[in-house]
Amino acid sequence: MSKDRETIAAISTPLGEGAIGIVRVSGDRAFAIAKKVFRDSSGLHERELKPWGVRYGSIVDCETGEYIDEALAIAMPAPHSFTREDVVEFSCHGGVAVLTRVLEAVVKCGARLAEPGEFTKRAFLEGRIDLSQAEAVIDVIRAKTDSARRLALANLRGDLSSRVSRIRENVLLLLAHIEASIDFPDDDIGALEIEEMAELAQKSVSELNELVHLGRSSRVYRDGVSVVLAGRPNVGKSSLFNTLVGKKRAIVTDVPGTTRDVIDDWTTIRGMPVRLVDTAGIRRTQDPVERLGVEAANQQAEEADLVVAIIDGSCPICDEDRDMLLQMMDKPGVVAINKSDLKTEVHEDSLIPHAAGKKILRVSAKTGEGICELERTLAELAVAEITGVSENPVMVNLRQIEALEKAKHFMEEATQALGNRVAPDLTAIDIHEALFWLDQITGRSASEDLMEKIFSEFCIGK
Repeated sequence: MSKDRETIAAISTPLGEGAIGIVRVSGDRAFAIAKKVFRDSSGLHERELKPWGVRYGSIVDCETGEYIDEALAIAMPAPHSFTREDVVEFSCHGGVAVLTRVLEAVVKCGARLAEPGEFTKRAFLEGRIDLSQAEAVIDVIRAKTDSARRLALANLRGDLSSRVSRIRENVLLLLAHIEASIDFPDDDIGALEIEEMAELAQKSVSELNELVHLGRSSRVYRDGVSVVLAGRPNVGKSSLFNTLVGKKRAIVTDVPGTTRDVIDDWTTIRGMPVRLVDTAGIRRTQDPVERLGVEAANQQAEEADLVVAIIDGSCPICDEDRDMLLQMMDKPGVVAINKSDLKTEVHEDSLIPHAAGKKILRVSAKTGEGICELERTLAELAVAEITGVSENPVMVNLRQIEALEKAKHFMEEATQALGNRVAPDLTAIDIHEALFWLDQITGRSASEDLMEKIFSEFCIGK
């Protein structure tokens, strides 16, 4: 039997203590295996499975008859299952020992252990989903925010696939015209027809370019952005950090230099996962420990996607503030005048020459004033500054972006070739290459090595 046709089994829920754990079985022998291990509540008699029904019973060792656990069994006949094969799922108690023994019992009866992502791979091979939808499965699982979840689910429903398919149809139409001119060389192609083909090629280039730009914005929803809070000591960085993450993670005192190491935590700002970083106060110091903290703060700011440069608004701006703003000049971000609940000693106009065009906001970590505006600004910067687009993102991973860019490159070559009246057979080569890279996204032309690489990143049981 081919490896792809063997019946496979795996634990499909995270290992650990839990109320329920699931063992999934998929393949032609799934029902036969279930019949051997699934008994009535006494554990003595075979429990008949009902398609699309739930049965209560016991899991036993088919060789020794040992009672392993009570369970619910769900039978899903092909082709109406995730893998389009016969599938049985056993819902057992969620302990590691229980689920391991249930899996062992299933394997004894003829299943083999599933490889990472093999259930999803079978769904792809059976034509239930394409490759971009398969990759969306792992994006749904790894989604850190509700926005990432929605984008991933849109792809799982075929959003990216349908966009690529529309582009592919235009490219195929263009290829048909080109190959017709190759097959019938005696039929002259008029200037108008060549112009129409060039317009069609350019339309595909524009659509690919738009999809690449929209896809880049999804990085902030999938991977998140790093935001560093920078400023001299005692400007309220740690207080603002605690306010933004919604819990007391950083120690806050009136003593300058309390924070001497990098503290970070994940939070969600306007639907985006954000790694927020609190750093040591940036200033000149002779203290060797504090100096290490300052060096770490500068390094974090240099590597960050965005920087919040914090100024203490309750005292006049000083040289250390100006030095810090100068260091952050080339980084996208925002200037926050903190402690707006106190008497104001710093005005926005005095910061404009040092802010390098950054938006200047007045906030209070103590009262919450200006925090919503700060979060909104950071979210806008994350999308507009980092990705170059501002709305309607589509979840596209690095592999897919690379394929889109290569398809765009070859369509640009084809457009130029049409404009220069290059021989049709040479133009067709570029269009065939563009089709190849479009098909890499949906899996029409994906190699076995590529599929193995993609599905190896999945968890076992999915």
